[in-house]
Amino acid sequence: MKKVLLVFCVFISTVVSHVIRADEGMWIPLLIEKYNIELMREKGFRLSAEDIYSVNRACMKDAVVLFGGGCTGEMISPDGLVLTNHHCGYGNIQRHSSLENDYLTEGFWAMSRKDELPNPGLSVTFLRYMEDVTDRAFFGISDSMSRSEKELLIRSNIESIQYQAEKESGLQAQVKPFYMGNQYFLIVSETFRDVRLVGAPPSAVGRFGGETDNWVWPRHTGDFSLFRVYAGKDNKPADFSDENVPYKPLYYFPVSLKGVKEGDFTMVFGYPGSTVEYMPSFYIDMIKNYVNPKMIAVRTEKIEIMEKAMNSDPLVRIQYSAKKSGIANSWKKWIGEIKGLERMNTIAEKQEFEARLTEWIGTDEVRRVQYGHILPAYKRLYAELKDYYIAYNLTNETINSIEAVNLASGIRILDNLLKSGASATEIEKTKADLIGASKSFFRNYDKKTDMKLFVSLMKIYGEMLSSEWFINSYLNLRNAFKGDFEEAGRKTYDQSVFVNESEFVDFIKGYDKSASKKISRDPFYTMATEAWDLLSNKIRPEIIRINGELAELHRDYMKAQMEFDGGRVFYPDANSSLRVSYGNVKGYFAKDAVYYTHNTTLKGIIEKDNPEIYDYDVPDRLKELFNRNDFGRYGSEGELPVCFIADNHTTGGNSGSPVINADGHLIGINFDRAWEGVASDMDFNPEQSRNISVDVRYILFIIDKLAGAGYLLDELTIIE
Repeated sequence: MKKVLLVFCVFISTVVSHVIRADEGMWIPLLIEKYNIELMREKGFRLSAEDIYSVNRACMKDAVVLFGGGCTGEMISPDGLVLTNHHCGYGNIQRHSSLENDYLTEGFWAMSRKDELPNPGLSVTFLRYMEDVTDRAFFGISDSMSRSEKELLIRSNIESIQYQAEKESGLQAQVKPFYMGNQYFLIVSETFRDVRLVGAPPSAVGRFGGETDNWVWPRHTGDFSLFRVYAGKDNKPADFSDENVPYKPLYYFPVSLKGVKEGDFTMVFGYPGSTVEYMPSFYIDMIKNYVNPKMIAVRTEKIEIMEKAMNSDPLVRIQYSAKKSGIANSWKKWIGEIKGLERMNTIAEKQEFEARLTEWIGTDEVRRVQYGHILPAYKRLYAELKDYYIAYNLTNETINSIEAVNLASGIRILDNLLKSGASATEIEKTKADLIGASKSFFRNYDKKTDMKLFVSLMKIYGEMLSSEWFINSYLNLRNAFKGDFEEAGRKTYDQSVFVNESEFVDFIKGYDKSASKKISRDPFYTMATEAWDLLSNKIRPEIIRINGELAELHRDYMKAQMEFDGGRVFYPDANSSLRVSYGNVKGYFAKDAVYYTHNTTLKGIIEKDNPEIYDYDVPDRLKELFNRNDFGRYGSEGELPVCFIADNHTTGGNSGSPVINADGHLIGINFDRAWEGVASDMDFNPEQSRNISVDVRYILFIIDKLAGAGYLLDELTIIE
């Protein structure tokens, strides 16, 4: 097996050294010197690979952080100042907001470090080093082993690698698969847990355009927020304490005011979440024609209900703003994916590739044995997976997305402890945890809105899902109220303890075996338990089984593709590890006769101004600055730049990623993609795939001129 692996690694090296299209790919920073640097220089980059990634000296990788669980941020000052997107900090901004201090609407700016707001649970993570550990991960593997034996040994090898790395470094270690499990890299990182909110623009800036403009170009959104990383006095990670001090990063980005123009080199450095560039046609067909359409329909209904409630009540707007945004983000992306896949004829093109691959496999006996089973097995497994996948997703999007059901699901843990005879200490701790969690839940909960969602989702559940997946509590409600879920909702929400904070807290405090019997009659609790049982015992095991078989196929299919298509560019799919993508500032044709240029300005914001539309209500102060042409040193040729686009390959997780110019200076932060190219997670389209970034000049303008927090800029290294 070791010989096979060595051949594979050499093969990758050979393939990648062929022609690489600079606008495609999410590249491993460790390998930039080997595979990418010359092409980057041809595109305009003026620095070295070691300026990007090094373990011997401070470099750009030391300034890029995994922000929270799914965004990117970048260090911009020697005192721990980190820049990310407004939407990445949104949940934390919301948690600090109230009707009295509406930081979502009005913005927030700490005018001194003592005013910076702590965010329990928020962390940032720095990559310290990466290492190819493929040989070690596959050590002992032989072709005579079964699939389960191979997976167990690989898992054991990985655990050993991680343990040794953590022991030697004193840091966190994780081994991740690349190229669908054909290669493995060790990732050693350091996480800081004291991260404080420094500043956020008002929503009319940070979310300008709202869901209307989401995934759309031209864009005029000042999508940024500022946080500060704190550490112990030894500059090491520490839990929140008043004694902590601003973290001194190994590296931070200089900020450029020189701006961008068409054709300029750009590099995006961040943590892209997930892409599936090399999947077969059967997967694309399942997503495009079956899963996405159903999910879109459900979320369309949710969004309409939430928007109506938010427009009628300012408190509900605060409570549900982040929830609606989270729902709408994927909803709009799925719509764009379907359109993009149709425009690129992706399924037919993959089928044509698979036909050529099948012909190639059939011409050689060794290849027939090694690869001949892959595509027939794919066809069988995806046909089987489709029904389970739909049932899983629809159950979560309907039953489990009802907030009262979501809260009720937490009682299962307490109930199981009581039934199992757990200690009083453990039971009381669980009660305290549930009460603590409920405070956050009810702070952002509206009973009327949840009930409206309940009524609608029950109807959708019955219409969209095959009856074999119906849970009994749904059937009982439907039968008891003769399909009238409005009446069912009124009765259920009037009687349940899961929709009233004081009742819920009192109930948990007094929870015992008799309460356990009472709760078993609550429809929300029975829905939660039955949905859990359905997913855990009937659906999820089958999905795991099928995905286990698919994982082995993916590994073989990836090898087959790379062997067959030796002139093609192969970069690993995104997997939330640190990556580099590079390209150029570039406009695009959105459709026939419609060409979008590369940048937008404040003039476009003023043109969109409409106080009657929440998404387009421009702050008066911003209009005043525009009318006076008061752009300070941030303007260019009488205009104030706002956003720009480039052809860097990005995806979810790249939100907040630094956009770097040819000299390694920060020129913007990535926050979105153009809708026409959003299908690039599955099929990259170089003609229309564009990443959208907010220009750093607009960010500094907002901090200085609009917020009056120019003192923060004194921390930065500004290149003029």
